[in-house]
Amino acid sequence: MSDYGSPSPAPAPEPSSAPVKKKRQGVKMTDKQKSALKAHMEKHKSKMTVTEQRKHRMQMMGRMRKGMSLAAAHKDITKSSK
Repeated sequence: MSDYGSPSPAPAPEPSSAPVKKKRQGVKMTDKQKSALKAHMEKHKSKMTVTEQRKHRMQMMGRMRKGMSLAAAHKDITKSSK
């Protein structure tokens, strides 16, 4: 038989709050880095399609924001793509 009048079991304890996502602080490129990247992209413009240029530029910007130099970022990208 079922007891409709009996108290229901205690609800499960709520899980602790979900881990708070840390918001990334945007690191902006300096004017010197921007001009160096622009010159770099002009140099490699004839060797790549528009899509490849965009991908390369975005990869370069990501690495340069992390503190890599232009040469180190380019070397890292070409090394990882092979």
